[in-house]
Amino acid sequence: MLPKTAPKLPTNKQHLGQAAEDAAALLLQQQGLELIERNFNCKTGEIDLIFKDNEQLVFVEVRFRKNQLFGGAAASVTLAKQQKLQRAAHFYLSRWQQPPTCRFDVMAMTFNTSQQIICENWIKNAF
Repeated sequence: MLPKTAPKLPTNKQHLGQAAEDAAALLLQQQGLELIERNFNCKTGEIDLIFKDNEQLVFVEVRFRKNQLFGGAAASVTLAKQQKLQRAAHFYLSRWQQPPTCRFDVMAMTFNTSQQIICENWIKNAF
């Protein structure tokens, strides 16, 4: 039996979001962090990137904005979004009997003048 609807194709916004995540992951790896997982999903939310920085786990929220209107990428990480990320991280950490120390970073990504995705701001221990 065929499905009633065709699968949804990724939108341009989704392609840009994925490209921003790819750029952020590459930058963090170049800074010596070890990629553990991408797009961790659970019932409480999603974590874009999970890295290891020495003995510390780093939960990374990647935000992309085309420009600085309305506060830019970093300003889009609201208190509600922070709480959702914290719940997802708590779920992720529930795997360990003794969870490692962790932090939450925000990678604010944007376009440069050549329309390439760059990191506008890497906020360590953002919340």
